[in-house]
Amino acid sequence: MNEEVIIESGEVSALVEKLAAQIARDGKNLDGIAIVGIRRRGVPLAQRLTALISERWGAAPELGSLDITLYRDDLSASYQQPEVHATQIDFDVTGKRVVLVDDVLYTGRTARAAISEIIDFGRPRRIELAVLVDRGYQELPIRADYVGKKVETTASQMVEVRLKETDGEDKVLLIDKEG
Repeated sequence: MNEEVIIESGEVSALVEKLAAQIARDGKNLDGIAIVGIRRRGVPLAQRLTALISERWGAAPELGSLDITLYRDDLSASYQQPEVHATQIDFDVTGKRVVLVDDVLYTGRTARAAISEIIDFGRPRRIELAVLVDRGYQELPIRADYVGKKVETTASQMVEVRLKETDGEDKVLLIDKEG
């Protein structure tokens, strides 16, 4: 397998700042906003976005996390014994603008599962999706509302996001499985 760093640490930070600005819309429309990270790497990204929005625009978005394991449509095919983590939504999502956060948008199945789970908590006014990297190849009609960077890939490649909070460093790799 060949690995290529396609986004360095400094650019990861800049992309998170770009996402925060897109979500905040320059401080307009931050009332009733909740930022919810999809486990695993969506959670630290959601934490970073919440901190930036709070710091720059003085808003206090609700912060939550989802474990979508049991909502996946490929559960039986992918997992022998699924490892389920806690979902933390300590607020009512009804009437809120909920921004789901993930590291990579690929097939759209993770986002679909997250939407299904968040709806089980109530009826948000709006659900949006923010991703650090959109690599294309969606299998479902799901698009991100906010994208840090779009990366062109082939079917034999994968995008791996590494974050300080989970991996000790910030960077994004393009891994060629055939190389």
